[in-house]
Amino acid sequence: MPEQAVDVRRVDFDDPRDIADYLDLLDAYARDPMGGGQPLSTSVRARLPGDLASHPGARCLLARHGATAVGLATCFLGYSTFRARPLLNIHDIAVLPHWRGRSVARQLLSTINAIAQAEGCCAVTLEVRADNTRARAIYARAGFTPAPCGLFLQKSV
Repeated sequence: MPEQAVDVRRVDFDDPRDIADYLDLLDAYARDPMGGGQPLSTSVRARLPGDLASHPGARCLLARHGATAVGLATCFLGYSTFRARPLLNIHDIAVLPHWRGRSVARQLLSTINAIAQAEGCCAVTLEVRADNTRARAIYARAGFTPAPCGLFLQKSV
């Protein structure tokens, strides 16, 4: 598919349209097999906008083609103790299925990189499923490489 220019900007959590678009895109991603295959719960949809708006490290983006929201990114500012500088972690990045292959993810990643540079970050990090070969290829083209050490672990609390 041909590349499509999109407008990538921060989510305005005071704008009902931005909130609705962000939640709808995140829900579409959550329902996708790569996002877990389950819709967002009603309570998460109700709580998330306020939580993100008040989180000082949240950096949330929407990609729009005209009036249509086609992709999102949710990032959080962290800190590297080894480099004594902030870092930006991409927590979610998603593009609607019929918009994939049109460089939307590349444009989101470019904006994320610009944010990281502007905020003096030493790195941009992300986690990707091992079986998500399409996303892994996009990240490799954007300059991401496997971390030199570690294994991602989690524990629910």
